[in-house]
Amino acid sequence: MYQRTVIENGLNILTEEVPHVRSVAIGFWVDVGSRDEMTENNGISHFIEHLMFKGTKRRTAKQIAETLDAVGGQLNAFTTKEYTCYYAKVIDEYLDLAIDLLTDMIFNSRFADEDIDRERNVILEEIKMYEDSPDELVHDIFAQSLWQGHVLGRPIIGNAEVIENLSRDEIISYYKKYYVPRNMVVSAAGNIRHADVVNKLEKRLGNLKGDISPKVLVPPQPFKEIVCREKDTEQVHLCFGTQGLKLDHEDIYVLQVMNTILGGGISSRLFQEIREQRGLVYSVYSFHSSYHDTGLFCISAGLSKFNVEQVLELIIKELLDIQKNGVKDVELQRTKDQLKGNLLLSLEGINVRMSRLGKSQLYLGKVYSPEEIVERVNMVTNEKIQMLAADIFDPKKFNLASIGPWQENNSLEKIIEKYIY
Repeated sequence: MYQRTVIENGLNILTEEVPHVRSVAIGFWVDVGSRDEMTENNGISHFIEHLMFKGTKRRTAKQIAETLDAVGGQLNAFTTKEYTCYYAKVIDEYLDLAIDLLTDMIFNSRFADEDIDRERNVILEEIKMYEDSPDELVHDIFAQSLWQGHVLGRPIIGNAEVIENLSRDEIISYYKKYYVPRNMVVSAAGNIRHADVVNKLEKRLGNLKGDISPKVLVPPQPFKEIVCREKDTEQVHLCFGTQGLKLDHEDIYVLQVMNTILGGGISSRLFQEIREQRGLVYSVYSFHSSYHDTGLFCISAGLSKFNVEQVLELIIKELLDIQKNGVKDVELQRTKDQLKGNLLLSLEGINVRMSRLGKSQLYLGKVYSPEEIVERVNMVTNEKIQMLAADIFDPKKFNLASIGPWQENNSLEKIIEKYIY
């Protein structure tokens, strides 16, 4: 069971007590990501995440790195399209140290000119590295093609031209706008007491103020496009997909079951048919990402250019088979057991428990218990899968993005026409 307290300045604090462990995971979740950026400052959320590790009024960058290392702890952060998270994991006796370090970083960072310029170069190198990783870059190309002109289609890391020109004033202004307690959630899990965590945070952050304007979300409208970026690589990396469901959609668990059956693991249809039975790929899988007001469903593969058309044909056949015939009872039950097992096993890790609290509060305003999630998974039926597949698994609505030595040459339309018209 989790507990939640909102202190006077609007900071949400959620905890889950796990008394049989000796560790604690704590995360500060800031409700800001690349979706909140403008074209002229794309990448600034990720930039600020980097700068939080560069020094405060009390600690140098080296001291920040050493503080938790010295006690065997972990410190990290990440930026997404809709939120930024800073988190730590320590032995329970060092919870005070973790809170002190995280609050110092997040609320007392110096943003010194020399640190900004140094980290600017680091991020420019990161962008170059990303451009040299086609298996990752293709996902950004896919999102850009699906949601053209929309903020969700922009890369989290930003682009080199913007990063090169971001000023300290712009960074400080953006930071002050979003890094306020009312725009944050703190989640903690492990050998803790809720009242203790609230008391520690209230002492450090209770005097901080700041309001934030309500966000107005404009859902993206999907575009239909085929983007094939030619690159001298050994493999073609492709994404084939369409718009999905938002996180609080009533059919979100139907989609999770359907996705798992199609390409969610080594027993999935795509993996077994395309890799195990035919040996056409090394990697093939499907996934679904959810946001506040939309989602993204995608099938990804890395393969030889000579196998692309055959693999796309096999993917489309599987999509249409689920639309037409649904799934077998034994397949459905096995997948439900798989999802329930994955959930319950994941809860043995306190990082997962901490993340579940923070993300659920940001997106849903509540946290579903494992029992509630299991019940929702159990309610998925073959009929619900077929109804959802009729909408989402329509190849005519799918986009294709690829990187590698393959030029599409209208082959996708020919394959779709072959099986649909």
